[in-house]
Amino acid sequence: MSKLTLDDIADLRAYERERDEFRRSIIALKRRRRVGLGDFVTLLFENARTVRFQIQEMARAEKLISDEAVQTELDIYNPLVPEPGQLRATLFIELTSKQALIEWLPKLVGIERAVALRLADGTEVPALVDEDHARQLTREEITASVHYVGWQLTPAQVETFASGPVVLVANHAHYAVESPLSEDTWTELVADLRHGG
Repeated sequence: MSKLTLDDIADLRAYERERDEFRRSIIALKRRRRVGLGDFVTLLFENARTVRFQIQEMARAEKLISDEAVQTELDIYNPLVPEPGQLRATLFIELTSKQALIEWLPKLVGIERAVALRLADGTEVPALVDEDHARQLTREEITASVHYVGWQLTPAQVETFASGPVVLVANHAHYAVESPLSEDTWTELVADLRHGG
């Protein structure tokens, strides 16, 4: 699927009519596209539908009604829609107490650069990070709870990924964990790699 346009975003009244059904479908979709990585890092692999939901909810919450305001949201979130050969994900550090935040956010500086996909042949494809965005989210002494990461695979890597299995790994000094992709997640991501999200 190509990037979203203004025509893909329903106005507020139209969205209210579809919202309940759309939310149910997105919850089910996100379940297939979410990967827990260790005790408190989760990645949600994004596609056009998850991004459309994010924009629709933002427009609803902020009462965005002008094309210009909606276009601003499209410009912010469209980079999360993968093209063929790409994967895009939101990385969440899910800490539930102030003490855990104080302890772990300084330790996890650089976590967004430490995530990789290990393919069946042992190749690890590291996550890519937009440098401008990373500068806004991470300082030398502390990281943010949300990061945006992506992968660019060669055609040969796409075929190796499609042959499975694939493991999501974090190779961080303070957080070295791995999680095999479930069949549901792997199926979703193969479709992204072959056709775009």
